[in-house]
Amino acid sequence: MLSAADPRPLVAHVVYRFSMGGLENGVVNLINRLPAERWRHAIVALTDIDAGFASRIQRTDVQLLALHKPPGQGLWQFPKLYRLFRDLKPAIVHTRNLGALEAQVPAWAAGVPGRVHGEHGRDADDVDGTNRRHIWMRRVYRHFVHQHIALGGELAGYLRTKIGVPESQLTAIYNGVDHHRFSPATQRQPIPGCPFTDPALWLAGTVGRMQTVKAQPLLAQAFVNALQQQPALRDTLRLVMVGDGPLRAECQAILQQAGVAHLAWLPGARDDVPDVMRGLDCFVLPSLAEGISNTILEAMACGLPVLATRVGASAELVETGRTGWVVSPGQVSEMTEALLKLATNRNLAMAMGQEARLDIERRFSLKSMVDAYTALYGRVLQ
Repeated sequence: MLSAADPRPLVAHVVYRFSMGGLENGVVNLINRLPAERWRHAIVALTDIDAGFASRIQRTDVQLLALHKPPGQGLWQFPKLYRLFRDLKPAIVHTRNLGALEAQVPAWAAGVPGRVHGEHGRDADDVDGTNRRHIWMRRVYRHFVHQHIALGGELAGYLRTKIGVPESQLTAIYNGVDHHRFSPATQRQPIPGCPFTDPALWLAGTVGRMQTVKAQPLLAQAFVNALQQQPALRDTLRLVMVGDGPLRAECQAILQQAGVAHLAWLPGARDDVPDVMRGLDCFVLPSLAEGISNTILEAMACGLPVLATRVGASAELVETGRTGWVVSPGQVSEMTEALLKLATNRNLAMAMGQEARLDIERRFSLKSMVDAYTALYGRVLQ
C-alpha cells in the first residue's frame, strides 16, 4: 500500500485496461525509469489488470487498482473514481487515450492539482479521427486537463486544430526504446521455434495484436503478391507474423488459399520480442492507424529496415529511402512494391537497418523520453 506520509508526489496513471500493448508498455518503461526517490506511482485500470503483464514493473511500491468497469461511458463510475482520488491524494492524474479520458472529471472534482492526458493513437473505430462523438468528448473533457501530451507531431496537430487544445497546454513527446535490450545481432539469429533457420532465407515479419486497426491481412496479401510477381523469391522470402487476435485466422486463410502457408509462420503471441526482432531481416507494420509505434522503434533499435504505413507518427520515425519505406495505408500494391525492393536488395536493406539504429541512439532513447516526462510533470506541479 502507498503511505500517505510519503512526501514524494504520487502519479496516478489511468488506463482503460492494463495488459499487453504499446501504450501500456510505455507506462511500464516510464515507471521503471523515473527516479524512485522523486516520484511514487499508482496504476488505475478502469477495467482489468493482467497480472503477468504487470509483473514487468520492477518497483515494489506501485499500487495496482482494477475497477472492472462495464462497457460504455459508465458515469456511475465517477463517484468511485472521486472517492479513489480523494483517498490516494495524487499530485498528478495522468489519463491515456479516449477510453480513460473521462477520469479527468472526478480528478478535477477531487481537487487533484495536476491533470495530464496523453493521446497515444487513433481508436480502432475512428482511424482518421473524424468521429463526431469522439471529437465532442475530447472537446468537452479538455477543459478539465492542464496539459495534453501527443505522441508525435501528427497527433499534436490533431489536438490543436480539431480539439482546440491551446499551444501552451500541448506537448509532443516521442516514446523511447531500451536500445540495450533491443539491440542488433551481428548476424540474424534463429527465432526460437521458428522453422526458417537457413541463413540463405530472408525474413520479413511483424509483431502486434491481430486486430482491425493493425491490418495484418494487408501484409499477408502483399507477401502473396510479391511471390506471384517474382516466383524465384519462393526459395528465399519468408513471412513471420507474431501476435494473436481476430485477424490471425484471416491471415492464415489468405496464405492457405494462395498455397504459400508453408512459407509463413504464425506462432501466436510471444513475450520474447527482442529475440523475434533479431531473427528478422525486415520489419513491417501495415496499420491503418497508429500513434507513435513502439514496435517500429524496437525494430529500428534492432537494426532492421522498416516498411510502415503513413499513419500517426510513423512517417516521423521512418525516413523513406534511408531507414525504410513509408507507404499509403490500405494500399496492398504499394506495400508489395516496397517489400520487393527490400527483399531483392539485401545490401540496401542492411544499410537502412544500420541507419535506423543510429536514429534510435540519437533521437529515441528512453533517457530522452524520461527527461521529457520529468520536465512536463514538474511544469504541471508548478
